[in-house]
Amino acid sequence: MTATIYVLHENPAWLPPLAEGFASAGVPWSEWFLDTGEVDLGAVPPEGVFYNRMSASSHTRGHRHAAELTSVVLAWLERHGRRVVNGSPALDLEISKMRQYAALERAGLPTPRTIAVVGEALLVEAAERHFAAAPFILKPNRGGSGRGVQLFERPADLADHLASADYTAPLDGVHLLQAYIRASEPVITRAEFVGGRFLYAVEVDTSGGFELCPADACAVPGEASRPKFRIIEGIDAGLKAALEGFLAATGIEIAGIEFITSVDGSVSVYDVNTNTNYNADAEAAAGLSGPRAIASFLGEELRKSYRRAA
Repeated sequence: MTATIYVLHENPAWLPPLAEGFASAGVPWSEWFLDTGEVDLGAVPPEGVFYNRMSASSHTRGHRHAAELTSVVLAWLERHGRRVVNGSPALDLEISKMRQYAALERAGLPTPRTIAVVGEALLVEAAERHFAAAPFILKPNRGGSGRGVQLFERPADLADHLASADYTAPLDGVHLLQAYIRASEPVITRAEFVGGRFLYAVEVDTSGGFELCPADACAVPGEASRPKFRIIEGIDAGLKAALEGFLAATGIEIAGIEFITSVDGSVSVYDVNTNTNYNADAEAAAGLSGPRAIASFLGEELRKSYRRAA
């Protein structure tokens, strides 16, 4: 069988831009849809390059155990020495924000003050102890695209939320209480990386809330005239180097990393998305393409695999 690129995923709606990138680069590829299935550890995987695009939010699309299946598939591929892009360490961080924050801080990158709480009954008391005098955010440890993120001004508001029909328990049982960082403008910055190297940064308008999915499939009809996503020239050189160092240390090769600059000018990194998507309108305006960059990177990795086999 001819070696190819295999894209491991669970959401077909996010594939068309990547498919166009592969077609433009003339790179052979195939998709592996992972939701249910079986894995024989003794079977030999096909030759090729395997790109993991499993998302932390897969359960919100009815694929409750897709991430767990992917972890098994990645272990199988890695046991047989296959080239995996965004392998097991990347998936481990994708599905746990607390593990993200621990890894970011090990790399010297600041993160917002965060308290992990297991047990709904403990949440209000924890908020009273840690955030009685300042607004705070409740978020799931395993989320995706800002789902389940709520801002509260005081612990009593959190108590009301927990008693309402709007509250949904986090998938893994881990709630995060996090300090709210007030920025001078309602924007965050998302830095995109391919092959572990900075590609570009995009400024994201957060005035509409915390759900920040940039994919065309997430677009909401009738949005405000101000672009929600706008590509900017770059980010601070020191921050860029630190983020690239973090990716190298964790074995992540393709990612979008989000950070926010507070009113005092300090930066906090709060999300690492190893299943990154791109906004077509913003890229067209800037003359850039994340999917083409990924296709080019994976195509080169496939050519390296050919040379190793030869």
